[in-house]
Amino acid sequence: MFARSSATLVKEIKHINRLPIRPLQLARSMATMKALVYNGVNKIALEDHPKPSPTKATDAVVKLKYSTICGTDLHIMKGDVPTCAPGTILGHEGVGIIDEVGAGISNFKPGDEVLISCISSCGTCEYCRRGMNSHCTSGGWVLGNHIDGTQAEFVRIPNADSSLYKIPAGVDPKAMVMLSDILPTGFECGVLNGKVEPGNSVVIVGSGPVGLAALVTAQLYSPSLLIMIDPDENRLEVAKQFGAHYTATPDKAEELVKSLTDGKGCDTVIEAVGVPATFHQCQDLIAPGGTIANVGVHGVKADLYLEKLWDKNISITTRLVDTTTTPMLLKLLAARKLPAEKLITHSFPFADMLKAYSTFKDAAENKALKVIIEM
Repeated sequence: MFARSSATLVKEIKHINRLPIRPLQLARSMATMKALVYNGVNKIALEDHPKPSPTKATDAVVKLKYSTICGTDLHIMKGDVPTCAPGTILGHEGVGIIDEVGAGISNFKPGDEVLISCISSCGTCEYCRRGMNSHCTSGGWVLGNHIDGTQAEFVRIPNADSSLYKIPAGVDPKAMVMLSDILPTGFECGVLNGKVEPGNSVVIVGSGPVGLAALVTAQLYSPSLLIMIDPDENRLEVAKQFGAHYTATPDKAEELVKSLTDGKGCDTVIEAVGVPATFHQCQDLIAPGGTIANVGVHGVKADLYLEKLWDKNISITTRLVDTTTTPMLLKLLAARKLPAEKLITHSFPFADMLKAYSTFKDAAENKALKVIIEM
């Protein structure tokens, strides 16, 4: 006696579909997730946050499996990146599973395991066509900067078809996280911009994760001399394991470099820290005709000593990673030609995110390089 006729059910379904918000849409709009939120200088918190949905046909939503913390996140916390507003979810690196796709997505489907690029690229604008994806007119470095990022259970990825990469079978997804940012950053902003060539002499100022990524990828070009500079003796030991020929603390850097290069300095000097002192030191280590490649994120003024450099025929380059080399690096990682997994020193569950930040912030004390966040 309680059964409704099929005609009645059809009428009710049509009525529901005419409602402004359908039940499934309403459920999604009410869904929440945990996320690491930036709330102002030196203020972060693990909070409940609305779960994202595609807002454009070219969006995808990814359920994170692994994320990590970048030195740039620490720069944001210090107030060095004013484009990141309080209330933003931090993070621009990660690996996950496609949860939902917009109607315009053709390369991915729900269930695909993907690498998230730190740079969102439309692939068609003026800058993307020039290989400057970091300046994409509808993307660039937006994750964890202009829009919510990857230190959350879910993240919305704009321009998903050209900003995600399928993960090859048999590759450790934790190691893949190193391809979101640090390996292409060290390679593009340091090695390629620094014009590393066979037989060159190279000094890298800063033996953190990005500096080590530059060290690893510089060896693809067979330089004759690789020197790493850092105040942390542990990181210098790691640099030797990754292929550095010589290492030095900053107070001994110029003496070592000049002694190994007949007083000339190095052909390529890579700045991989982002503070005035390291950029100043790079200017003392460069050889005539050489290139200083800045990689670090600078939040305050750094001086350029042209009175010392005006006649040296040097070049100084700056760059935000474009991730144009990610496909190549992905192949090298799949072929086990890049020791990406060795950059990971710590692992934390997402619930311990604040502890992970504390560990990464005091990297020297904790002997930390990259920390993996298991979602």
